[in-house]
Amino acid sequence: MAHSYTPGLRMAPQTVVRKRRILPIPGQVLVHEGQAVTATTVIAQTELPGKVHAVNVVNLLGIVPQEIRRYMLKREGDSVQAGEPLAENHPFIKWLKVQVPAPITGTIETVSEVTGQVFLREPPRPLALTAYLDGHVAEIFPGQGATVETACSLVQGIFGIGGEAVGTIARAVGSPDDELTPERITDAHRGTILVGGSLIGRDGFARAKQVGVAAIVVGGIHDLDLKLLLGRDLGVAITGTEQVGLTLIITEGFGRIAMAGRTFDLLGSKVGRRASCSGETQIRAGVIRPEVIIPLTPPPPPSSPLVRGRVGEEVRKKEGEGGGAEAGVSVAIGSGLKIGDQIRIIREPYFGQICRVSALPADLRLLPTGSKARVLEAELDDGQQIIIPRTNVELLEA
Repeated sequence: MAHSYTPGLRMAPQTVVRKRRILPIPGQVLVHEGQAVTATTVIAQTELPGKVHAVNVVNLLGIVPQEIRRYMLKREGDSVQAGEPLAENHPFIKWLKVQVPAPITGTIETVSEVTGQVFLREPPRPLALTAYLDGHVAEIFPGQGATVETACSLVQGIFGIGGEAVGTIARAVGSPDDELTPERITDAHRGTILVGGSLIGRDGFARAKQVGVAAIVVGGIHDLDLKLLLGRDLGVAITGTEQVGLTLIITEGFGRIAMAGRTFDLLGSKVGRRASCSGETQIRAGVIRPEVIIPLTPPPPPSSPLVRGRVGEEVRKKEGEGGGAEAGVSVAIGSGLKIGDQIRIIREPYFGQICRVSALPADLRLLPTGSKARVLEAELDDGQQIIIPRTNVELLEA
């Protein structure tokens, strides 16, 4: 039988997720293996080096670099306050004296006799790394962080923006076809992960931001609205660091697309439950999907067979991106495509439709475009049989 690997999109009422939470630089781990944690528990902390500022002392005093130490009032390692003199000249006439003030509060790091510059560093910035999930600490990495593990319900989206958020699940529409309009969003939705239907527009997004919604999960958004929200075209590499006021997770695609029924029903069954979510998306190699993780209640102990039994099968390591505060480990996606699997079509003319694989021909087929590709046969909900390239689908994994 033909065998193919295709991108997967998880929607699981019960699974296991592990997240590897790692500091960007060494620090202090505050938890121990087996400890129960909540999403907001600080599991590790460190201090990020402050920004460096350069002051061209020799130009300001009219001296040569080799003389700079004779004019310094402070030495390397000394603390200074903003506006405090760093150096001054020694004129014969006192009212010709020139002083060089410190532009920031910080520490003198370097006095250069080559360039004549003084480098000051701002105070270090504390960084607290949270668990992100309600669960248990499965593994400790001394000085770096920990792996947090939880049994949960999991919904992955196709695209998202914004970072991590925690809140209770709420639903503002009655059908996956409904648009999440501004009037459906009320003050009662403050701090929630709000589930919509087929679409959210810029006005609905603005209302959610005004109310204080933590995150929105909806079927689609128009690409122009997304561009206006961001103030720029979105790059294709990775998202998750956008500062737009809340996290947005799109489950289906761009435009008005009804949320898949089983996704809508699963999220609806969890209304009132606490969840964690992230809009981080990576489309290139090492795919990262936006996600909603709803821990089971109560979290199982670390020795539970549910927690220990499937972890090895479902864990994928994600490389930390430059400038990020942490790296993660997520549920693995991508498995062999089989007859009977449920798939979503991601190209026209059947874009967005969900169907089942009915056959996997091994030979290449000639497409209407004139090229040859490996295809699959699928059956739509109305019984219609279609043939589509395997690259035009994604696997909906349970």
